[in-house]
Amino acid sequence: MANDARSPAPSSTGLQENVGGLLAYLLGFITGIIFLLVEKENSFIRFHAMQSTIVFGGIFVLGLVTGMIPIIGWIIGILLSPISLILWIFLMYKAYNKERYHLPMVGEMSENQLKKMS
Repeated sequence: MANDARSPAPSSTGLQENVGGLLAYLLGFITGIIFLLVEKENSFIRFHAMQSTIVFGGIFVLGLVTGMIPIIGWIIGILLSPISLILWIFLMYKAYNKERYHLPMVGEMSENQLKKMS
């Protein structure tokens, strides 16, 4: 969404929040989960970690399910790969530029999940 002009909140990881946000996407849902467990203070990093977990966890499950469907599933899997790559690069770019970018539906879902965890 919009660029967040507030001053950076402290991070329990010791990372700058834009670097932490970027790293939350680095290995998809794996680093998302790691940052959700490790980061306790910075809401910016936690948001990107939750969004990474939901988006790339969902893509991973979708890839597994469609991979079991002959021909059509394989075609979907082939199309899903470049889309995932573009989305991955885009989200890391947004996080590094200190934007709390909300993907449609997933962004709000991430915010709601974080509120439930607090």
